[in-house]
Amino acid sequence: MTDEASETANDTTANEDLHGAVIAGVIPDQPPRVIKEAARYAKLFHAPLVIVHVDVTRFVTYEDPDGYVHSAPIDLNIAAGEGDLSKVQDAAASVLSESAIEWTVRQLVGDPAMAIKHFADQIDARLLVVGTRKRGIGESIREFFTGSVGARLAHRQQRPILVVPLGEPVADDEDIWPD
Repeated sequence: MTDEASETANDTTANEDLHGAVIAGVIPDQPPRVIKEAARYAKLFHAPLVIVHVDVTRFVTYEDPDGYVHSAPIDLNIAAGEGDLSKVQDAAASVLSESAIEWTVRQLVGDPAMAIKHFADQIDARLLVVGTRKRGIGESIREFFTGSVGARLAHRQQRPILVVPLGEPVADDEDIWPD
């Protein structure tokens, strides 16, 4: 087990060690099912597991030829992104503490679908694992403007994607997105 942020000087070397990994896109306070399913597939594939959190409060300004990513905050309160990474690291450690698989946590920046796609290309990931979003009007509005991360990944890269249902299933006769 290792815990690293994505902007370290040794990322190129570390990325080589992650070749063929399973990537799990995780957000703070998400049910542990996404990490558990990703770990299960990493074990089946005999591959490392990379838990990624995408800090949407920062954006990529430019990338050096060696792969080092320079980013800047959208606003000056960068503590929020650091706190989110800490929550994701704690969740991963809690879920994977008894696991024998090799795993690490990385923080990416920018648009979640594009950041995960770019990282998956860098390490030639074997599988991408994401969770469904919460139901509710706020999330419906957010998805209207930004789209589903799983759907956007499905249309922008060639790797298989596992979308893990979170929460209770909706009955067949119930409206999926109630007002």
